[in-house]
Amino acid sequence: MTPLWTSADAAAATGGRAPTDWAATGVSIDTRTLKPGDLFVALKDVRDGHDFVAQALAKGAAAALVSRRPEGVAPDAPLLIVDDVLQGLARLGAAGRARTRARVIGVTGSVGKTSTKEMLRDVLSGQGRTHVAEASYNNHWGVPLTLARMPADTDYAVIEIGMSHPGEIAPLARLARPHVAMITTIAPAHLEAFASVEAIAAEKASIFQGLEPGGVAVINADLPTTPQLVAAARAAGATPVTFGAAESADWHLTETRLCAEATVLRANHGAQTFLFKVASPGRHFALNALGTLAAAAALGADPMIAAHDIARWSPPAGRGLRERIQLDIVEETFFDLIDDAFNANPVSLAAALDVLLAAQPTDGIGRVGGGRRIAILGDMLELGPDEIAMHQAVARHPGLDGIAQIHCVGPRMRALHDILPRRQQGLWVATAPELAARVRGLIDAGDVVLVKGSKGSKVSLVVEALKKLGQAQPAREGTE
Repeated sequence: MTPLWTSADAAAATGGRAPTDWAATGVSIDTRTLKPGDLFVALKDVRDGHDFVAQALAKGAAAALVSRRPEGVAPDAPLLIVDDVLQGLARLGAAGRARTRARVIGVTGSVGKTSTKEMLRDVLSGQGRTHVAEASYNNHWGVPLTLARMPADTDYAVIEIGMSHPGEIAPLARLARPHVAMITTIAPAHLEAFASVEAIAAEKASIFQGLEPGGVAVINADLPTTPQLVAAARAAGATPVTFGAAESADWHLTETRLCAEATVLRANHGAQTFLFKVASPGRHFALNALGTLAAAAALGADPMIAAHDIARWSPPAGRGLRERIQLDIVEETFFDLIDDAFNANPVSLAAALDVLLAAQPTDGIGRVGGGRRIAILGDMLELGPDEIAMHQAVARHPGLDGIAQIHCVGPRMRALHDILPRRQQGLWVATAPELAARVRGLIDAGDVVLVKGSKGSKVSLVVEALKKLGQAQPAREGTE
């Protein structure tokens, strides 16, 4: 296997010192997932990574990036010694970016970053060697780690860039140096750290400051802050390209049709018409998919091929993944689970409720007889001083009366629970484990169950409890 980093290359990149020669085929920050041949980066977080260097080397790490020789490590151990490990990782990432001729896209936004990143993985990998950030590696260590892991012969690279406080995005964008920067949407997330949605938009727009000369800014056309984002792109010397349902959009979404298991969409770009589908229901997925086509085209990929290949994408666990939980194989009883438990804000919650309302329960297989739509909603966090009003506003969601029962988790969701009509008012509990212990009595065969909440609400525990009621299977392919 061709080395990703040799000791000489890594030392030159970081300004560090490698006492012995070594060659690494990967980069890792976690001994639990480290593979033989990885360069282990001893970051300091809750624990000091130096405490795990001996373990990493014993597991087959090629070397360790450290700021000192850890205790219990042999004098001739393969090390790369730098003044500061995080800074060393950033320099390694910068060198990884500099040595490749890849076309790079940076993706940010209040909602949909990870889904869009994964869509780009699926559409670009059919047109060249594609390197994509793992999981949600989008912060001050995740972005340089992604860049440090990038092979030199990469054709396309997708870098997710996130933030929770002002001033975080621009330095990461300058490190990634994207040719294309995409903003999926702007929503009231992280309002505890920002004065307004416009302030959030300004922070997201700072991604344009890292664009390479002649770069392209791919922007959602359907937002109140769209003019602000377009102006920021132009101020940074970028060419704005918009996507959305707005008639002025460069990539104009003309039709969205939600089916039981898919979303079909039609869009125009210039004289071209695109008709394609995403194998998951959701208007937000349609918009992300259209933005993905716009971004792929801006990168130089073929958008027609991308439109075909995007049908392979499906949401990952916690982000809208739909599974069928088989309760009894002999009697063929089941319920459908929509796992959207990774995060939540008012925009993403509204989109998830639309998916639930479009889903079709199955009648005649449960105790009740008719299948039901059921929502299990956890607190939306980091919304700032108006958080209670934002939770109460969920009661005004169009079509909400199509949901049979709404169970609420957390002190903020109590505000919603208290104003729901009595027929919809399910349980309210303070914590997710309390509801997880009671799921058997809440679900019937034929139901469709949505679980949605911020990560800190821990409603993923409810998802785990629901899965234990039966055997999980991919949801069946629907018909248009």
